[in-house]
Amino acid sequence: MKNTTKTKKRSWILRFLDKIEVAGNKLPTPLTIFFYLAVAVVIVSGIGSALGWSAAGEMYNSGSGTVEEATVSIVSLFSVKGLQYMLTSAVTNFTSYAPLGFTIVIMLGIGVAESSGYLNGLIRKVVKVTPAALVTPMVVFIGVMTNVAENAGYVVFIPLAAMIFKAYKKHPLAGIAAGFAGVSGGFSANLLIGSADATLSGFSTAAAQTLDPSYTVTPLGNWFFMIVSTILITIVGTYITERVIIPRLGPYKENGDGTLIEASDSISAKEEKALKAANWVFVGIVAFYVICCIPKNSFMRNPETGSLIDGSTLMNAIIPLFTLLFFIPSFVYGKLCGTFKSDKDVVSSFNKAIASISGFVAMAFVAAQFTNYFSYTNIGRVLSFKGAELLKSLNVNSVVLVVCFILVAGFVNLFMASASAKYAIFAPVFVPMFMKMGLSPELTQVAYRIGDSTTNIIAPVIAWIPYILTIMKKYDKDTGWGTLVSSMLPYSMAFLFFWSLLLAVWMIIGLPLGPGAPVFYGV
Repeated sequence: MKNTTKTKKRSWILRFLDKIEVAGNKLPTPLTIFFYLAVAVVIVSGIGSALGWSAAGEMYNSGSGTVEEATVSIVSLFSVKGLQYMLTSAVTNFTSYAPLGFTIVIMLGIGVAESSGYLNGLIRKVVKVTPAALVTPMVVFIGVMTNVAENAGYVVFIPLAAMIFKAYKKHPLAGIAAGFAGVSGGFSANLLIGSADATLSGFSTAAAQTLDPSYTVTPLGNWFFMIVSTILITIVGTYITERVIIPRLGPYKENGDGTLIEASDSISAKEEKALKAANWVFVGIVAFYVICCIPKNSFMRNPETGSLIDGSTLMNAIIPLFTLLFFIPSFVYGKLCGTFKSDKDVVSSFNKAIASISGFVAMAFVAAQFTNYFSYTNIGRVLSFKGAELLKSLNVNSVVLVVCFILVAGFVNLFMASASAKYAIFAPVFVPMFMKMGLSPELTQVAYRIGDSTTNIIAPVIAWIPYILTIMKKYDKDTGWGTLVSSMLPYSMAFLFFWSLLLAVWMIIGLPLGPGAPVFYGV
């Protein structure tokens, strides 16, 4: 909720964001909004199907591993068959909604960590040893780095970011914004190679080989640029948080009742002893995970390729592994501190954790229907094909064209969340087209990733939006969609501008995007 102090005149940016928040929060509840969006998809799909809306182009077929000509038409939900789909898929749409399962599982671990006091003690310890000036860049940077573990950043780190900010007497909503900006807005940036690198490079290779059968894009193809991007996103994210978000939110007041939250940083001798033991257990579990990953034939690896990232047990089981990483040290802490006297206390912590996300579960049911309806009707795919046609028709120089490509990818991302699904449409069109203009497939791929990442945090189709809104309401019951959009819009626009600028400068200088990955093709 915005700061209402009138001690000095607010800048035009803050006043603009205030208006967005007020307008957005006048909308119905997020659950109702998702319901309206689902209804809108049904109506639009009916109109689009009746009018014969469709789009054609080349698309990567993951089943055959080839690029094929495809025509995508709007599938109507405003029909008997559509009604049958909506009725028969309602339950499976809900149970297969990824954020739901991830959130419930991880909350079992977080619930124990909170109820035992371990999480609070750990954060207080961090506060004692970490300078306040480093908190915001640390949160943004860690948020960016968590995308190597895919969804773990959303479900694990963003709630922790709020707790960390609160412990430093900063507004927890600013912590959520900074964490969300790093995890989602900086999704493609990282110091490490993640599963997205492997997935997208496969699409780029297939598309490039339609023109040059010998060309291969490796998962390292964007590595150099993404290392620099991590630094850029951390700096820009920190600046937006400190200069825009924190001043706008003002001091944190519990539910707006005027009482400032003061976090005690004192730790008793008993808590200190329990914290030390729990931390050693935490380190031991991490060491055990690492040891399990070392052997080339480890069960943690992909059994076919041996990869620890792409299709591995480690990545597929990352949420249960994090849950155990929270649960076991927290249980030890609770037993040593006396907060857990019996199994009833542990079970009670489970119940409290699940109860705290009951609003999210209800919202998730409706959001799951909306996202699945949108995918089923092909509206997002048609928009992607149309966006590709628009770019192909432009007659501009390479730098301007790449920036336009970023903008189109970012716009389409507002309506089609899956990075791989969009790139399966974009890559066969733009990789060969840009190669003919002398631009490398790695450049096309990195430009796409910038557009795909920067609008994540304002896209209504992102599956984690209901979860983020639920976390926000924990700290301010009056928050709503307007609060989220007004908080994340500055990050989105700043990331889009400076990241695009970085790529433009990179192109002008001609620096390699990764090992053996030049900006220009055929040079």
